[in-house]
Amino acid sequence: MTGARILLISGSTREASTNTAVLRTMRLLTPPGVTAELYAGLTGLPAFNPDDEDHRPGPVTALRAAIAAADALLFCVPEYAGTLPGSLKNLLDWTVGGGEIYGKPVAWITAAPTGRGLGAEATLATVLGYVGAVAVEPACVRLAVHRDMIGADGLVTDPAVRAGLTAAGAAIAAHLADAVPRSDAAPRNSP
Repeated sequence: MTGARILLISGSTREASTNTAVLRTMRLLTPPGVTAELYAGLTGLPAFNPDDEDHRPGPVTALRAAIAAADALLFCVPEYAGTLPGSLKNLLDWTVGGGEIYGKPVAWITAAPTGRGLGAEATLATVLGYVGAVAVEPACVRLAVHRDMIGADGLVTDPAVRAGLTAAGAAIAAHLADAVPRSDAAPRNSP
Protein backbone atom coordinates (compact mmCIF):
# COMPACT_ATOMS: atom_id res chain seq x y z
CA MET A 1 0.00 0.00 0.00
CA THR A 2 1.67 3.21 -1.11
CA GLY A 3 0.82 6.57 0.39
CA ALA A 4 -1.38 5.26 3.20
CA ARG A 5 -1.56 7.33 6.37
CA ILE A 6 -2.21 5.96 9.84
CA LEU A 7 -3.04 8.29 12.71
CA LEU A 8 -1.70 6.93 16.00
CA ILE A 9 -3.71 7.94 19.08
CA SER A 10 -2.47 7.27 22.60
CA GLY A 11 -5.07 7.34 25.32
CA SER A 12 -2.51 8.28 27.93
CA THR A 13 -1.59 11.76 29.07
CA ARG A 14 1.50 10.58 31.01
CA GLU A 15 4.83 11.88 29.79
CA ALA A 16 6.52 8.47 30.16
CA SER A 17 3.52 6.42 29.03
CA THR A 18 4.14 2.87 27.81
CA ASN A 19 1.14 3.31 25.50
CA THR A 20 2.73 6.32 23.83
CA ALA A 21 6.07 4.47 23.67
CA VAL A 22 4.29 1.65 21.82
CA LEU A 23 2.96 4.11 19.24
CA ARG A 24 6.30 5.93 18.88
CA THR A 25 7.83 2.54 18.11
CA MET A 26 4.99 1.68 15.75
CA ARG A 27 5.69 4.87 13.82
CA LEU A 28 9.14 3.48 12.98
CA LEU A 29 7.90 -0.02 12.13
CA THR A 30 5.21 0.77 9.58
CA PRO A 31 5.50 -1.06 6.26
CA PRO A 32 7.14 0.67 3.28
CA GLY A 33 4.82 3.20 1.67
CA VAL A 34 2.85 3.74 4.88
CA THR A 35 3.35 6.78 7.07
CA ALA A 36 2.24 7.05 10.66
CA GLU A 37 1.66 10.25 12.58
CA LEU A 38 1.37 10.42 16.36
CA TYR A 39 -1.52 12.63 17.46
CA ALA A 40 -0.23 14.96 20.18
CA GLY A 41 -3.29 17.06 21.02
CA LEU A 42 -5.07 14.93 23.62
CA THR A 43 -4.31 17.19 26.57
CA GLY A 44 -5.27 20.33 24.63
CA LEU A 45 -8.84 19.25 23.88
CA PRO A 46 -11.52 21.12 25.84
CA ALA A 47 -14.23 19.19 27.63
CA PHE A 48 -16.84 18.00 25.15
CA ASN A 49 -19.87 20.27 24.92
CA PRO A 50 -22.45 19.55 22.21
CA ASP A 51 -23.38 23.24 22.23
CA ASP A 52 -19.95 23.94 20.70
CA GLU A 53 -20.56 21.66 17.70
CA ASP A 54 -21.34 24.54 15.35
CA HIS A 55 -18.42 26.63 16.62
CA ARG A 56 -15.79 24.01 17.38
CA PRO A 57 -12.71 25.09 19.33
CA GLY A 58 -9.45 25.07 17.32
CA PRO A 59 -8.03 21.89 18.88
CA VAL A 60 -11.21 20.00 17.95
CA THR A 61 -11.06 21.26 14.36
CA ALA A 62 -7.42 20.10 14.19
CA LEU A 63 -8.35 16.68 15.61
CA ARG A 64 -11.14 16.16 13.12
CA ALA A 65 -8.90 17.27 10.24
CA ALA A 66 -6.19 14.81 11.31
CA ILE A 67 -8.74 11.98 11.50
CA ALA A 68 -10.25 12.90 8.13
CA ALA A 69 -6.79 12.97 6.51
CA ALA A 70 -5.86 9.53 7.84
CA ASP A 71 -6.65 6.31 6.03
CA ALA A 72 -6.74 4.38 9.31
CA LEU A 73 -6.56 4.98 13.05
CA LEU A 74 -4.52 2.99 15.57
CA PHE A 75 -5.16 3.42 19.29
CA CYS A 76 -3.11 2.33 22.27
CA VAL A 77 -5.07 2.89 25.44
CA PRO A 78 -4.49 2.39 29.16
CA GLU A 79 -7.27 1.29 31.44
CA TYR A 80 -8.38 3.53 34.31
CA ALA A 81 -10.99 2.34 36.80
CA GLY A 82 -11.96 -0.51 34.47
CA THR A 83 -12.59 1.57 31.34
CA LEU A 84 -11.17 4.21 28.99
CA PRO A 85 -9.38 7.18 30.52
CA GLY A 86 -11.63 10.24 30.54
CA SER A 87 -9.32 12.21 28.25
CA LEU A 88 -9.65 9.64 25.46
CA LYS A 89 -13.40 9.33 25.93
CA ASN A 90 -13.52 13.13 25.58
CA LEU A 91 -11.60 12.87 22.28
CA LEU A 92 -14.01 10.24 21.02
CA ASP A 93 -17.03 12.28 22.11
CA TRP A 94 -15.81 15.16 19.93
CA THR A 95 -15.86 12.83 16.90
CA VAL A 96 -19.42 11.51 17.25
CA GLY A 97 -21.12 14.34 15.38
CA GLY A 98 -18.54 14.71 12.64
CA GLY A 99 -18.60 11.49 10.66
CA GLU A 100 -14.82 11.47 10.11
CA ILE A 101 -14.50 7.99 11.62
CA TYR A 102 -17.48 6.46 9.79
CA GLY A 103 -16.26 3.62 7.57
CA LYS A 104 -12.62 4.23 8.57
CA PRO A 105 -10.45 1.23 9.44
CA VAL A 106 -9.38 1.22 13.09
CA ALA A 107 -7.33 -1.02 15.33
CA TRP A 108 -6.07 -0.97 18.88
CA ILE A 109 -3.15 -2.30 20.82
CA THR A 110 -3.58 -3.22 24.46
CA ALA A 111 -0.18 -2.86 26.16
CA ALA A 112 -1.40 -3.76 29.66
CA PRO A 113 -0.12 -6.79 31.55
CA THR A 114 -1.93 -10.06 30.87
CA GLY A 115 -5.47 -10.00 32.27
CA ARG A 116 -5.67 -6.22 32.46
CA GLY A 117 -6.91 -3.63 29.99
CA LEU A 118 -9.93 -5.64 28.90
CA GLY A 119 -12.45 -3.06 30.14
CA ALA A 120 -10.79 -0.25 28.18
CA GLU A 121 -10.52 -2.47 25.11
CA ALA A 122 -14.21 -3.41 25.27
CA THR A 123 -15.33 0.18 25.78
CA LEU A 124 -13.14 1.39 22.92
CA ALA A 125 -14.60 -1.27 20.62
CA THR A 126 -18.13 -0.23 21.63
CA VAL A 127 -17.55 3.49 21.04
CA LEU A 128 -15.75 2.92 17.73
CA GLY A 129 -18.56 0.64 16.59
CA TYR A 130 -21.09 3.30 17.55
CA VAL A 131 -19.38 5.87 15.30
CA GLY A 132 -19.26 3.41 12.40
CA ALA A 133 -15.56 2.56 12.40
CA VAL A 134 -14.42 -0.71 10.81
CA ALA A 135 -12.28 -2.79 13.18
CA VAL A 136 -9.29 -4.45 11.52
CA GLU A 137 -9.35 -7.51 13.77
CA PRO A 138 -5.91 -8.95 12.86
CA ALA A 139 -4.35 -5.63 13.93
CA CYS A 140 -6.18 -5.53 17.30
CA VAL A 141 -3.56 -7.13 19.52
CA ARG A 142 -2.57 -7.52 23.14
CA LEU A 143 1.14 -7.05 23.72
CA ALA A 144 2.13 -6.80 27.39
CA VAL A 145 4.65 -3.97 27.60
CA HIS A 146 6.47 -3.43 30.87
CA ARG A 147 8.39 -0.26 31.72
CA ASP A 148 11.70 -2.13 31.57
CA MET A 149 11.00 -2.82 27.87
CA ILE A 150 11.25 0.90 27.08
CA GLY A 151 14.69 2.23 26.18
CA ALA A 152 16.17 5.60 27.12
CA ASP A 153 15.00 6.86 23.70
CA GLY A 154 11.35 6.18 24.63
CA LEU A 155 11.01 3.24 22.22
CA VAL A 156 10.09 -0.37 22.90
CA THR A 157 13.20 -2.57 22.84
CA ASP A 158 11.63 -6.01 23.30
CA PRO A 159 11.96 -8.03 20.06
CA ALA A 160 8.71 -9.97 20.56
CA VAL A 161 6.70 -6.79 21.13
CA ARG A 162 8.36 -5.12 18.14
CA ALA A 163 7.47 -8.17 16.01
CA GLY A 164 3.85 -7.89 17.20
CA LEU A 165 3.79 -4.20 16.28
CA THR A 166 5.24 -4.95 12.86
CA ALA A 167 2.55 -7.59 12.29
CA ALA A 168 -0.21 -5.18 13.38
CA GLY A 169 1.10 -2.53 10.98
CA ALA A 170 1.23 -5.07 8.17
CA ALA A 171 -2.37 -6.13 8.91
CA ILE A 172 -3.56 -2.53 8.66
CA ALA A 173 -1.62 -2.00 5.42
CA ALA A 174 -3.05 -5.22 3.95
CA HIS A 175 -6.57 -4.16 4.91
CA LEU A 176 -6.08 -0.78 3.25
CA ALA A 177 -4.65 -2.40 0.12
CA ASP A 178 -7.62 -4.77 -0.11
CA ALA A 179 -10.26 -2.17 0.73
CA VAL A 180 -12.81 -1.39 -1.93
CA PRO A 181 -14.28 2.11 -1.72
CA ARG A 182 -17.79 1.94 -0.33
CA SER A 183 -20.47 3.84 -2.21
CA ASP A 184 -22.65 3.94 0.92
CA ALA A 185 -19.96 5.44 3.16
CA ALA A 186 -20.79 8.75 4.78
CA PRO A 187 -18.88 11.61 3.25
CA ARG A 188 -15.90 12.87 5.22
CA ASN A 189 -16.85 16.18 6.72
CA SER A 190 -14.37 18.97 6.43
CA PRO A 191 -13.50 20.88 9.59
